[in-house]
Amino acid sequence: MANIHKFMQGGYRYVLDINSGALHEVDQLVYDILDDEKLPGPEETLEMLKDKYEKEDIVQAYEEIEELIKEDMLYSKDLYENIALKNDNSKSYIKALCLNIAHDCNLRCKYCFADEGEYRGSRKLMSADIGKRAIDFVIEKSGPRKNIEVDLFGGEPLMAFDAVREIVDYAKSQEKIHNKSIRFTMTTNATLLNDEIMDYLDKNMGNIVLSIDGRKEVNDRVRVRIDGSGTFDSILPKIKKMVKMRDKSKQYYARGTFTRKNTDFFKDIKYLADEGFDEISIEPVVLPEDNPLSIREEDLPIIYEQYDKLYGEMLRNNGKFKFYHFNIDITGGPCVYKRISGCGAGHEYVAITPDGDIYPCHQFVGNKDFKMGNLKDWNNLRKDIAQEFKEAHIYNKPKCRECWARFYCSGGCQANNYNFNGDMKEPYALGCKMQKKRIECAVALKARTMKK
Repeated sequence: MANIHKFMQGGYRYVLDINSGALHEVDQLVYDILDDEKLPGPEETLEMLKDKYEKEDIVQAYEEIEELIKEDMLYSKDLYENIALKNDNSKSYIKALCLNIAHDCNLRCKYCFADEGEYRGSRKLMSADIGKRAIDFVIEKSGPRKNIEVDLFGGEPLMAFDAVREIVDYAKSQEKIHNKSIRFTMTTNATLLNDEIMDYLDKNMGNIVLSIDGRKEVNDRVRVRIDGSGTFDSILPKIKKMVKMRDKSKQYYARGTFTRKNTDFFKDIKYLADEGFDEISIEPVVLPEDNPLSIREEDLPIIYEQYDKLYGEMLRNNGKFKFYHFNIDITGGPCVYKRISGCGAGHEYVAITPDGDIYPCHQFVGNKDFKMGNLKDWNNLRKDIAQEFKEAHIYNKPKCRECWARFYCSGGCQANNYNFNGDMKEPYALGCKMQKKRIECAVALKARTMKK
């Protein structure tokens, strides 16, 4: 099992201690001495490197490494496994809710995981009554948790804007009664934005995710209306106006997807940054391999190159914009359990459909094997499903236990794992490879900017 991870980025050599998270920038000699699993013995090290370095230099470097080991900054022990196993049987409280406001959409994006809004069912909008019932549900199931996150999702949630307003107003009326703080996020394709809606979203959404795939030719190839026409010329001015309304205390993301047709996606990130967006997320599409838009193994070299270019651009323009997948805290990171189990789908996070059906997350919606229950009888949810998701943490995923990136990716997306392998405990391999590259770039970028 790897205990450290060595990598190079931007001409610098780094060593990451996996369990402590300590990051070291090292020279070539130290880099050559260190082995991923354990420190080789002194004699073995001298013999291995005698033709490359002077003996006294090797001895000095070796002694410095031994000091770091004593300080638990290299080859440190894993302190989290017992915490993970203990939490398997602890009580869970729901802290986040995905409200599928619309199982319908006014677009027909060619890579849509949600069956162009239908979610393997019929087109339907959520009523305000179902939404209010969902708020009651999450308040009750959040237990002692004060902070609750609610994502208004679709399809396109603005197709049911009147219901959204009723649901949000109701949630606000319940906050003081139950001593809760409910923060709303909306993900929208921006086509229905107008002055009234933008004003409302700005005042009531803690975060707004605005979908645009970058350059016009890229966006209009895949983000199309029912008649096949592109959306770029319509949505870009609206997204810009929406973003301009947000002050620094209010979050947003210009969020896109890259496919096999734009593996040069750095250009799309750069385009969005040049258009003035300072919070950007461009994520790889996840589709079956036989889909012409899906990413394949042979695409990885150019994808890695794009992340390298992004690393260089962000280093040169320190602070000009943030990239979602490069947001890593190398001084502490998220809480221990989040590092172990990720988003908490199925036991800390659930999705609710317009019919009030409850699923582990929005990506499982429509798969009846994962239907946990319904809002009509929320005290009889399928506990076996919740427990299955709770136990799908990194210590119950054999490949993750061996992986250096386990505390950064938390075992990957459960839906992607299941959809590609039929098993949540078997990681989606292509996604893992891209994630590892992003982590290396993100860690190195943070290290370099902290030195400035």
